[in-house]
Amino acid sequence: MPLIQPFAGLRPVPEHVADVIAPPYDVLNTEEARERATGRPLSFLHVSKPEIDLEPDIDPYDPAVYQKGAGNFRRMIEQGVLQQDAAPWFYVYRLTMDEHRQTGLVAGVSVAAYNANRIRKHEFTRPQKEDDRVRQIEALAAQTGPVFLSYPNAPAIDAKLAKFTDLPGDVDVTADDGVRHELWVVARDADIQFFIDEFEVLPALYVADGHHRSAAAARVAKTRGDEAAQYFLSVLFPHHQMQILDYNRVVCDLNGLTEQVLVARISTDFDVVDSKTAVCPSRSGEFGMYLPGHWYRLTIYPERIPADDPVASLDVSLLSDTVLAPVLGVKDLRRDSRIDFVGGIRGLQELERRVDSGGMAVAFSLFPTQMDQLMRVADSGEVMPPKSTWFEPKLADGMVSLMY
Repeated sequence: MPLIQPFAGLRPVPEHVADVIAPPYDVLNTEEARERATGRPLSFLHVSKPEIDLEPDIDPYDPAVYQKGAGNFRRMIEQGVLQQDAAPWFYVYRLTMDEHRQTGLVAGVSVAAYNANRIRKHEFTRPQKEDDRVRQIEALAAQTGPVFLSYPNAPAIDAKLAKFTDLPGDVDVTADDGVRHELWVVARDADIQFFIDEFEVLPALYVADGHHRSAAAARVAKTRGDEAAQYFLSVLFPHHQMQILDYNRVVCDLNGLTEQVLVARISTDFDVVDSKTAVCPSRSGEFGMYLPGHWYRLTIYPERIPADDPVASLDVSLLSDTVLAPVLGVKDLRRDSRIDFVGGIRGLQELERRVDSGGMAVAFSLFPTQMDQLMRVADSGEVMPPKSTWFEPKLADGMVSLMY
C-alpha cells in the first residue's frame, strides 16, 4: 500500500467555490459559525458545524447534529453544488496570507502508515473530540476536514509543486478572512506517479494540525473494508514553508499572590525587565508578561533550560515548569479552568483586553514553537504540552472532500 494515493475528490463547482469554502470546524465556536453562515446557505459550515441549523441550546454531540450535517451534505450534492471528479487525481493547493505563501499536495494518506508511526504525531487526542470526528465521518460517508501534514526536506517534490503554480489555477478564490486559496488538478498519469514515487521514499510525515481527524479516520478504517477508507484526507506541505504563530496564555488569578510577590518569585528563574510597550518575544527563551496596564520582558536564565530534552526545552514547557505550575498553581493545562489560550493571530492586544477587562489577571506572550522542534518531538515519540502550536493560514473545509 503506497504512502499516498490519488482519489476522486468531491469539490464545489467553480461558480460556487467562494460560497462553499469555510474555516475548519474547530476554529470557530458555534455562535461564531452561526454568524459566519448567516445569509450563506451554501457555506460548508452547514456540514461541518450543523448545530447552527438546530435549536440554540442543542448539545453539539447530539445524534441529530450528525444527521443534520449528513442531510445538508447530501442536499449540496443533489443540487449539483458539490460534484465528484471523474477519476482519481491529486491536487496542488496553495495558501497565501499577507506575504506568506505555502504550496502543498492534496492526497489520501495511508492509515497503515499512520498506525505504523510513519505518520508521526506530537499531541495526545481527547476521546470526546475523537469520537465526534468518527461520528461525523460515518454520518457523511466522507472525510471533509483535511489533516494538515508536513514532509521533510524533498527538493524534487517542492520543485514539481512549484511548476503547477506557474499555470492558471483551476480554483482561485480569496476567503472572507483575506486568505487566498488556489487549487490545481493533477490529472496526468506521469505526474501522479511522480508524487507517489517521491513520497514513498520519505522516512516520515508529520501531523501539524489534525490529530483528532487522523485518529478518527484510522478508527473508521478498522470498521470499513473499502479501499477509500484505508486513506485519510490530507494536504502535505514542505516543512520549511510552514508558519507557526505564537500560542499565548492567560490566567484568571494570581494564586493568592500580589503582583509584587509574583514578580519576585519569577525573578528566581528569569531576568525581569519593565517594558513600556507590548512584548513580542524575538527568540526562544524570551517571554512577555502583562499585568493590568504593565508589560514585563522575561528572559529565562540559560541554566534553567534542560539540555537534550526536546519537550522540556520548548518555550511552552519552560513557562509551565517555572511559572504556571510552581508559582500560579496551574498544573494541568488540559483540565484547569483557570487558564485559557490565545492564538497569535489575535495579536497582543487581545492579551491586554483579556486582562484589562478583569476577566484574567495575567497574560504571557511566547515565542512560536518552530517546525524543527515539532519534528524532534515527534521523532522521539514524545508529545508536546497542549496548545503548543498555532498554524496559519488554515486550510478550507469544503475545498476537496474524500468520499467512501
